[in-house]
Amino acid sequence: MADLKQTLTDIAKAVVNSPEDVTVTIEEDDDSIVLTLMVAPDDMGMVIGRHGKIAKNIRTMMKAAVAGTGKKMIVDIR
Repeated sequence: MADLKQTLTDIAKAVVNSPEDVTVTIEEDDDSIVLTLMVAPDDMGMVIGRHGKIAKNIRTMMKAAVAGTGKKMIVDIR
């Protein structure tokens, strides 16, 4: 599951102005994976995007990454 963490980190760093402030933590249960993405307060709007489009696309990509495992993917953006 380290690949999921690195994938989300790479995506977030490509979007923000302060890539050094990007932090991703991962928590895994039997049936779900929770990724928490933390960015600088000034970069929050860039990660969310207009009407949440970028955040929705990030969540869609991460859910596709675990599609074969049968686990639920949750991406929490803070």
